[in-house]
Amino acid sequence: MTSLAWQRRGASAARFWQRYRAHRAGLYGLAGLVLIALLALTAPLTVGADVQSVTNAPGTALEPPSAEFPLGTDQFGRSLLGLLIWGARISLLVGLLAAALSVATGTLVGIVAGHYGGWFSTVVMRITDWFLVMPALVLAIVLATVMSRSIWTVILAIGVTCWPTTARLVRAQTIAVESRPYIERARALGGGHGHVMTRHVLPNVMPLVLAQTTLMISAAILTEATLAFLGLGDPTVVSWGGMLQDAREAGAVSSGHWWYLAPPGIAIALVALAFTLCGRAIESVLNPKLGVGR
Repeated sequence: MTSLAWQRRGASAARFWQRYRAHRAGLYGLAGLVLIALLALTAPLTVGADVQSVTNAPGTALEPPSAEFPLGTDQFGRSLLGLLIWGARISLLVGLLAAALSVATGTLVGIVAGHYGGWFSTVVMRITDWFLVMPALVLAIVLATVMSRSIWTVILAIGVTCWPTTARLVRAQTIAVESRPYIERARALGGGHGHVMTRHVLPNVMPLVLAQTTLMISAAILTEATLAFLGLGDPTVVSWGGMLQDAREAGAVSSGHWWYLAPPGIAIALVALAFTLCGRAIESVLNPKLGVGR
C-alpha cells in the first residue's frame, strides 16, 4: 500500500515537472533561483565570513570596479561582490521563513474560517479585512520599531502582517471543497472537524498554498530590503537591504558612486522576478484555466 502511494506521488511529480517545463519563463526563474541559492550556500567557501569584517578590509574606501574588485568596494574597503554573495544568505533566509510564517498563518485562518462558517467565520474575516486594508509595510515598520533589531524580528514583522491575502484565498477554496459530495460522505461515516480539515480540505488547498508561497517569498524579500533600508534591520548581519542602507549613509547617491547602489538593487529585483516567474508557472500548471502565457 505504501509502495503504491509512493508510485502515485512519483507519477504526479513527473506530470507536474513535464507541465512546468512547458513554461519557459518559469524555467528561467527556476534556473536563476538555483544559481543564487548555490552561491548563497557556498558563500562560506567562496568568499568566507571575513568579507564582513570592517577591520581587515582588503581595499580602500569606495574603489570603482576593477579586476581585483569586480563590483568595487564599500565605504570600509570591503569587496561588494563578496558582500553581495554573503548578503544573499540573509535575504533568502528572511524571505523564505517570513513567507512560510505568513502562508502558514493564512492557511490556518482560512481553513478554520471556511470550515466552521457562521458567526465565527464572519468575525475572523472582519479581523482579516482589517489587516488587509491596513498597509502591511506600515504595520511591519511599527513592529520592527518596538521590538529588538534582529532578523527574527524582521521575519516576525513580515509574517504577521502579510497573511490576510492567503487567508481569503484559502477560505474561498475551503468553502468550494466542502461543498463536494465526498465531504458529506466523510461526515456521515463519522469524520470529525479535524479529520475533514486535515485529510480532505488541506490536501485540496495545498496547490493554491504552494503557488501563494512562491509569490509571497518575493514580497517578503522586498519588504525585508525596505525595512533594512529604513534602518530597521539587524545591523550585525549583511543583507541586500542593509547594503542599500549603508550606501545611502555613505552618500553614494549624491557622490555618484553608482557601483555601491546598483548591485544590491539589481539583485533584489532579479530574485523577486525569479520567484514571481516560478510562482506564475506553478499557478498555471496547477490551474490550467488561468491560461498564463508561456
